[in-house]
Amino acid sequence: MAYTADTLEAERESDPLLLDNQLCYALYAAAHRMTKSYRPFLERLGLTYPQYLVLLVLWEQDGVTVSEIGRRLRLDSGTLTPVLKRLESAGFLLRTRRQSDEREVEIALTPKGSALRSEAVSVRESVMCQLELSEPEIRALRKDLSLVIDRLSVGE
Repeated sequence: MAYTADTLEAERESDPLLLDNQLCYALYAAAHRMTKSYRPFLERLGLTYPQYLVLLVLWEQDGVTVSEIGRRLRLDSGTLTPVLKRLESAGFLLRTRRQSDEREVEIALTPKGSALRSEAVSVRESVMCQLELSEPEIRALRKDLSLVIDRLSVGE
Protein backbone atom coordinates (compact mmCIF):
# COMPACT_ATOMS: atom_id res chain seq x y z
CA MET A 1 0.00 0.00 0.00
CA ALA A 2 1.35 3.38 -1.00
CA TYR A 3 1.28 6.10 1.59
CA THR A 4 0.25 9.53 0.42
CA ALA A 5 0.79 12.74 2.33
CA ASP A 6 -2.90 12.72 3.27
CA THR A 7 -2.68 9.15 4.57
CA LEU A 8 0.38 9.94 6.69
CA GLU A 9 -1.26 13.06 8.06
CA ALA A 10 -4.44 11.12 8.92
CA GLU A 11 -2.34 8.53 10.77
CA ARG A 12 -0.54 11.25 12.71
CA GLU A 13 -3.81 12.92 13.67
CA SER A 14 -5.24 9.63 14.92
CA ASP A 15 -2.20 8.58 16.98
CA PRO A 16 -3.40 9.13 20.58
CA LEU A 17 0.11 9.32 22.01
CA LEU A 18 1.63 12.00 19.82
CA LEU A 19 2.47 15.08 21.87
CA ASP A 20 0.71 17.36 19.39
CA ASN A 21 -2.50 15.34 19.82
CA GLN A 22 -2.59 15.83 23.61
CA LEU A 23 -5.18 18.23 25.01
CA CYS A 24 -3.29 18.22 28.31
CA TYR A 25 -0.14 19.45 26.58
CA ALA A 26 -1.97 22.16 24.64
CA LEU A 27 -3.51 23.44 27.88
CA TYR A 28 -0.18 23.22 29.72
CA ALA A 29 1.70 25.06 26.97
CA ALA A 30 -1.01 27.71 26.66
CA ALA A 31 -1.05 28.30 30.43
CA HIS A 32 2.74 28.55 30.49
CA ARG A 33 2.80 31.05 27.60
CA MET A 34 -0.03 33.08 29.13
CA THR A 35 1.80 33.36 32.45
CA LYS A 36 4.99 34.30 30.63
CA SER A 37 3.12 37.00 28.69
CA TYR A 38 1.90 38.57 31.93
CA ARG A 39 5.33 38.55 33.60
CA PRO A 40 6.86 41.79 32.22
CA PHE A 41 3.69 43.80 32.86
CA LEU A 42 3.31 42.45 36.39
CA GLU A 43 6.99 43.00 37.21
CA ARG A 44 6.41 46.73 36.63
CA LEU A 45 3.79 46.57 39.36
CA GLY A 46 6.04 44.53 41.65
CA LEU A 47 3.83 41.42 41.38
CA THR A 48 4.17 37.78 40.48
CA TYR A 49 1.39 36.03 38.58
CA PRO A 50 0.05 34.18 41.68
CA GLN A 51 0.03 37.48 43.59
CA TYR A 52 -1.91 39.07 40.74
CA LEU A 53 -4.50 36.29 40.91
CA VAL A 54 -4.95 36.84 44.66
CA LEU A 55 -5.43 40.56 44.09
CA LEU A 56 -8.00 39.87 41.37
CA VAL A 57 -10.04 37.93 43.94
CA LEU A 58 -9.70 40.74 46.49
CA TRP A 59 -10.55 43.49 43.98
CA GLU A 60 -13.73 41.55 43.28
CA GLN A 61 -14.56 41.03 46.97
CA ASP A 62 -12.44 42.48 49.75
CA GLY A 63 -12.32 41.04 53.25
CA VAL A 64 -12.51 37.33 52.48
CA THR A 65 -10.92 34.39 54.24
CA VAL A 66 -7.83 32.52 53.12
CA SER A 67 -10.01 29.47 52.48
CA GLU A 68 -12.32 31.50 50.23
CA ILE A 69 -9.37 32.79 48.19
CA GLY A 70 -8.06 29.22 47.99
CA ARG A 71 -11.43 27.98 46.77
CA ARG A 72 -11.67 30.66 44.10
CA LEU A 73 -8.10 30.05 42.86
CA ARG A 74 -8.18 26.27 43.43
CA LEU A 75 -5.11 26.50 45.66
CA ASP A 76 -4.46 24.95 49.05
CA SER A 77 -3.48 27.09 52.02
CA GLY A 78 0.09 25.75 51.94
CA THR A 79 0.53 27.24 48.47
CA LEU A 80 -1.45 30.37 49.20
CA THR A 81 0.05 31.40 52.55
CA PRO A 82 3.52 32.36 51.23
CA VAL A 83 1.89 34.41 48.46
CA LEU A 84 -0.27 36.23 51.00
CA LYS A 85 2.72 36.86 53.27
CA ARG A 86 4.67 38.45 50.40
CA LEU A 87 1.69 40.63 49.46
CA GLU A 88 1.39 41.72 53.09
CA SER A 89 5.12 42.51 53.27
CA ALA A 90 4.74 44.62 50.13
CA GLY A 91 1.95 46.57 51.81
CA PHE A 92 -0.89 45.42 49.52
CA LEU A 93 -3.00 43.57 52.11
CA LEU A 94 -3.49 42.77 55.77
CA ARG A 95 -4.04 39.35 57.32
CA THR A 96 -6.05 39.30 60.54
CA ARG A 97 -7.78 36.62 62.59
CA ARG A 98 -11.56 36.86 62.44
CA GLN A 99 -13.06 37.86 65.75
CA SER A 100 -16.04 35.58 65.21
CA ASP A 101 -13.79 32.56 64.60
CA GLU A 102 -10.08 32.88 65.35
CA ARG A 103 -9.31 29.82 63.22
CA GLU A 104 -10.14 31.87 60.12
CA VAL A 105 -7.75 34.44 58.70
CA GLU A 106 -9.37 37.33 56.87
CA ILE A 107 -7.57 39.08 54.05
CA ALA A 108 -8.23 42.76 53.39
CA LEU A 109 -6.72 45.16 50.90
CA THR A 110 -4.78 48.16 52.10
CA PRO A 111 -5.26 51.50 50.34
CA LYS A 112 -2.08 50.70 48.39
CA GLY A 113 -3.54 47.34 47.32
CA SER A 114 -6.83 48.93 46.29
CA ALA A 115 -5.05 51.66 44.33
CA LEU A 116 -3.08 49.07 42.38
CA ARG A 117 -6.31 47.95 40.67
CA SER A 118 -6.39 50.96 38.36
CA GLU A 119 -2.83 50.22 37.20
CA ALA A 120 -3.63 46.54 36.67
CA VAL A 121 -6.30 47.29 34.04
CA SER A 122 -3.55 47.97 31.51
CA VAL A 123 -1.95 44.59 32.26
CA ARG A 124 -4.95 42.67 30.94
CA GLU A 125 -5.28 44.99 27.95
CA SER A 126 -1.63 44.48 27.01
CA VAL A 127 -1.86 40.69 27.10
CA MET A 128 -5.18 40.64 25.23
CA CYS A 129 -3.59 42.73 22.46
CA GLN A 130 -0.93 40.02 22.07
CA LEU A 131 -3.65 37.40 21.63
CA GLU A 132 -5.38 39.33 18.86
CA LEU A 133 -8.75 37.90 19.93
CA SER A 134 -11.99 39.84 20.16
CA GLU A 135 -13.87 40.02 23.47
CA PRO A 136 -16.53 37.57 22.16
CA GLU A 137 -13.74 35.14 21.17
CA ILE A 138 -12.17 35.50 24.61
CA ARG A 139 -15.54 34.87 26.31
CA ALA A 140 -16.10 31.75 24.15
CA LEU A 141 -12.62 30.41 24.95
CA ARG A 142 -13.14 31.08 28.67
CA LYS A 143 -16.48 29.26 28.50
CA ASP A 144 -14.86 26.22 26.87
CA LEU A 145 -12.03 26.19 29.42
CA SER A 146 -14.50 26.54 32.30
CA LEU A 147 -16.29 23.46 31.00
CA VAL A 148 -13.00 21.52 31.01
CA ILE A 149 -12.24 22.72 34.56
CA ASP A 150 -15.72 21.83 35.80
CA ARG A 151 -15.67 18.35 34.27
CA LEU A 152 -12.24 17.60 35.68
CA SER A 153 -13.28 18.91 39.11
CA VAL A 154 -16.14 16.45 39.62
CA GLY A 155 -15.74 14.72 42.96
CA GLU A 156 -13.44 17.30 44.54
